[in-house]
Amino acid sequence: MEENKLDNDNELIRLVNEINPSNQNKIMYSPAQLAYAGDAVYELLVRSYIIKSHDTNVNKMHKLAIKFVKANAQAFLINKLDAQLTEDEKRIVKRGRNAKVTSSPKNAELMDYRYATGFEALFGYLYLNNELDRLIELFNKVIEILNEKEEKNENN
Repeated sequence: MEENKLDNDNELIRLVNEINPSNQNKIMYSPAQLAYAGDAVYELLVRSYIIKSHDTNVNKMHKLAIKFVKANAQAFLINKLDAQLTEDEKRIVKRGRNAKVTSSPKNAELMDYRYATGFEALFGYLYLNNELDRLIELFNKVIEILNEKEEKNENN
C-alpha cells in the first residue's frame, strides 16, 4: 500500500506548482470558487493515483475513478476525515457545505451533494493557498479510507 501514496511524489507536486506557482498570502475565495477548483484538483489527484497504481484499460480506470468522485463517496470521505481536519479546514468545509446550491444534483441526495461541495471546497482551498503538502496528506488519507472500505466490503 505504501507505493500508492502520493506524499513522496515530487513529480505531481512539481506539476501542481507549475499550474499554481503563487506563493501569495492566503486569499479567501467564495465557496463556489473553492469547490470549482477543488473538483479539478481532486480529479487530477484521483486520475494520477489510478494511472500509477492500476495497469488497466481506460474504461476500468474510469469506473475506479467514479468510486472517488461521486457525491456520496465524497460525503462519506469528508465525514471520515472530520476528526483529522484543523479548525480552519472544518470552517472551509462548512462554508462549502452551506453554500447556496444553484443547480440540482444529478444522481445524488441533496445532503450528500452539499457535503461533497464542502469536500471539494477544502481541496480547492488547500490548492489555491498553496498548501500542497497538506493537500497530498489528505488525499493519501482518502486512499486509505477507500481501501479500508473496499477491504471491508470484500470481507462481508
